[in-house]
Amino acid sequence: MSRVVALVALFLSLTGAAAAADRYVIIVSGASGEPQYVQQYAAWCNALVKAFTTRVGIDPAHIDVLSEAAEGDHASTAENTSRTLIALRQRMRPDDLAMVVLIGHGTFDGIDAKFNLVGPDLTSIQWAALLKSVPGRLVLVDTTAASFPFLEAVSGPRRIVITATDSGAQRFDTVFPEYFTRAFADDAADLDKNGRVSIWEAFLSASLGVRRYYEQRGQVATERPLLDDNGDGQGREAGADGMDGAEASRIYLDAETGAAAPTDEQLILLLQRRAALQIDADDLRQRRVLMTPAEYAQEFERLMIEIARTERAIRQRQKT
Repeated sequence: MSRVVALVALFLSLTGAAAAADRYVIIVSGASGEPQYVQQYAAWCNALVKAFTTRVGIDPAHIDVLSEAAEGDHASTAENTSRTLIALRQRMRPDDLAMVVLIGHGTFDGIDAKFNLVGPDLTSIQWAALLKSVPGRLVLVDTTAASFPFLEAVSGPRRIVITATDSGAQRFDTVFPEYFTRAFADDAADLDKNGRVSIWEAFLSASLGVRRYYEQRGQVATERPLLDDNGDGQGREAGADGMDGAEASRIYLDAETGAAAPTDEQLILLLQRRAALQIDADDLRQRRVLMTPAEYAQEFERLMIEIARTERAIRQRQKT
């Protein structure tokens, strides 16, 4: 009997430890460079903090915001950023989860990328060194231009890295942060309707927002967001083929206690397939002017059939 009691106590202690895993967020809003960006960066930071505290349920004491407008230890300098990341390493445990979000300007000199801070900048290599010893799971989101080198530098086991661009050469200001900050407060981003927004769902929602932004303006997209969650440093664009996305589909910022369980693997694949087909449909509409009516009709029919088949498979999976 005592052995049973001991086993039960061990089980409760383990489940209690899992439920007690902490979540941390660090948002770094860098140097604005021009007055027009000051209010925009502040709005994005405020939107994220509001979503993380009210919708996701993260303890405000676990959210650090560094910005150009702040003073003292909260100014977004290289020194304060380094100190904040070192403190994160000291606070975190192996079961904890941390998200680091970079908002501002990014540059690339042909060798390494930099995130622009107040005063001296930090390169992607320096960021990788500061994040190397983070003991828990890490999600790094670089929403800036020329951010792709951060994916290559920071990628690794138990890490999800999201960048606003797929190349260091993409140096135009990005709209990705506008749509990423919306995702955690947008019910439409919850594709599997389990009441939670996974990291993959937030990335997908933001990626779709970026595509539609450029489509509505008749412009060629100057940014292509990528996500890497298998540690190979390659990354995957939303809707494209690739190995990335499975892990990010299972990772949530909200606490597991009292929330719906993560979606099963097969349904995740089907939802990703549907999203890819919807992106293909958006691209087809954009390419319509370059196609003959017959070519467009044939491709449109193929996509609609595939979407219908995928929708049917999703409904069947949701019933099981």
